[in-house]
Amino acid sequence: MPTLITSGSTCRCSFGTSPCPLLIPPATGVTCSALPVATILDHQPLVNLATFGMCSNPANPAVAAATAAALGVLTPVPCVPATVAPWAPGSATLQISGAPALTETSKLPCSYPGGIIEIIAPAQHSVTTS
Repeated sequence: MPTLITSGSTCRCSFGTSPCPLLIPPATGVTCSALPVATILDHQPLVNLATFGMCSNPANPAVAAATAAALGVLTPVPCVPATVAPWAPGSATLQISGAPALTETSKLPCSYPGGIIEIIAPAQHSVTTS
């Protein structure tokens, strides 16, 4: 059974240079190990996900422009997460404020093709869900 994800869990983007923590405001009042619990709807850029360092996805228009300016040499640019769809899949059995809880097996697509964000280190390890 997958682990329930809380604020402070570490995420990684397939095109980013560094991991970042998942930030969950305590709005729902639901906690686990004294940390706010995440749902599949917690995917807002610069609110729930700060930055993954530098982005090297050639489908990112900023990377494409920087690469073109460098005469075709792949040139990463500062990452601004581009997430418009929710995490998937969420918990099949646990809902928080009407949305499935986020689990360690959930993935978040980046708007730029090929970019996938995943949980690499849950902030808590004691609660699992199905």
